[in-house]
Amino acid sequence: MIQKDLSVKPLLDRIRVLVRLFRKSSVAIQRLLKLSGLTLVKDCPTRWSSTYLMISRLLQVKDSLVQVADEMGWDCLLPSEWQKLTALRDLLLPFAEHSQILQSDTMSLSLVLPALLDLNAHLSEFPDAQDSCYRDLASLSQTMKENMGQRFNCFLDPSDTKFTPLIAAACFLDPTVSPEALVENEHDDVQIQELLRKAEDYIAQMVSPVIREEETDDNEDEEERREVPLPETKRPRFRFLSKASASRPSRSSLSKPCVRQEMLKFKDSMNKETALDFWAAQGSVYQSLKPLALDLLAMPASQAFAERVFSITGDLTRGRRNRARVILERSAFLKLNTDQ
Repeated sequence: MIQKDLSVKPLLDRIRVLVRLFRKSSVAIQRLLKLSGLTLVKDCPTRWSSTYLMISRLLQVKDSLVQVADEMGWDCLLPSEWQKLTALRDLLLPFAEHSQILQSDTMSLSLVLPALLDLNAHLSEFPDAQDSCYRDLASLSQTMKENMGQRFNCFLDPSDTKFTPLIAAACFLDPTVSPEALVENEHDDVQIQELLRKAEDYIAQMVSPVIREEETDDNEDEEERREVPLPETKRPRFRFLSKASASRPSRSSLSKPCVRQEMLKFKDSMNKETALDFWAAQGSVYQSLKPLALDLLAMPASQAFAERVFSITGDLTRGRRNRARVILERSAFLKLNTDQ
């Protein structure tokens, strides 16, 4: 949305003109490479965080860029424009960081809610951090916050008609992020408190039917055992020991742990251990929560990795490459792992 915002559009247009000048001039690029070892990055509407990357690179090579622009006789940015560009980079930085993390195929759905809450907090604090120097950027941050609300209130606002507690439940069941994102802020933030309550209700709703079915099966088995006549048994060798063992409740008659009790216990035993390692080690303690936790934590945070795979294979299958088959698979694998 920042591409169309009138407060930053003129500045972004000037930047693009400057980047285009450098990228079209081999002399300017060579001089810039010699001074800084880096080139300029052009933004692309279809790339995540591309505007931030363009701004960040400009600021990174600022001194070298100004020197080369003077040598080439080109107009460069004014000091006030450089300062505003720095503030704009600070505004976009958290979005770029979270996008970079969440687009990985190894990131779980549990990280989505903390990222959204962190970005909301950043946009709320940005106007105060900038004082009154750039009121247009402060206004832009509030517009971005409203836009985020329209897009993500289905995850953040329990009163929204399209609200789903899925990502809140995934966040709660991840011991590495749940304390910082939800549990520790439960009493300080009404929104967090309501999200946590919705997450717990969702977990109880998803787990309880399974427990009820197991309890029903156990009750039916118990009734069948009662109906079958017991054969006559010999007098026990150890009469008093037998009486003591008979007075103890059987394992099947013990009540199954309530999922609510497991959630309370889980809150007290969270640690910074990897989520999957935690549930693998504590499976016997949280018998009701473990299956649901593993299912939710196995969900990816985004589809970006799958989109990259389809994009790469699409390029490889153009025209005559449609008959690639085995070569296509190998080429896609090599392209995906080039940077690793």
